[in-house]
Amino acid sequence: MPYAVWMVLMTVLGATAGSYAIRTLATALCLLLPLRAACVSRRFSSWRARDILTGLLAGVAVYLVWVAPEGFAWYRRWCVIGDVAQTGPSPYDPAVCGWPLTLVRLFGSAVVIAAAEELFFRSWLYRWLGGDAQAFWWVVALFALEHNRPLVGALAGIAYGVVACRRGLGAAIVAHATTNLILGLHVIGTRAWAFW
Repeated sequence: MPYAVWMVLMTVLGATAGSYAIRTLATALCLLLPLRAACVSRRFSSWRARDILTGLLAGVAVYLVWVAPEGFAWYRRWCVIGDVAQTGPSPYDPAVCGWPLTLVRLFGSAVVIAAAEELFFRSWLYRWLGGDAQAFWWVVALFALEHNRPLVGALAGIAYGVVACRRGLGAAIVAHATTNLILGLHVIGTRAWAFW
């Protein structure tokens, strides 16, 4: 349900800083019950230090893979979908929406959507598709298609999937949250708003 709420609100409300804040709040509220249920059912594993460390390292690696090819013209031409040049200020730029809404955008990306996507893709969808190797690759493909950078989206999906299978859903959420947090800080620091 949290992922569905996110997607519906994204479609209905559009891409403004205010609508992102509404989407973040609504999805965060929807996440409370599934996250609690996942913790109780031990799908998060035991939160061992090595699981958290694995998630952190995987998250950093995915961030590096995500931004590394951006300087290549062939990549921007063939591997990025619908990413047009910024023709004006970003709605998430603090100069446009203020720091509170920019920080809500960072929080929503790093915490809320990372958890919602992992619960949907690596927990529910993977198990619904059978929890086998074929299901793993279907989830990777669908996760890739959800992003406007499907090549690196697929690599991220592989990384998060491996982490989820070997270290648990909690470690996968840590990995995804780490990637999104570093990427968000990168966006704010370098003004690379096309990532958002």
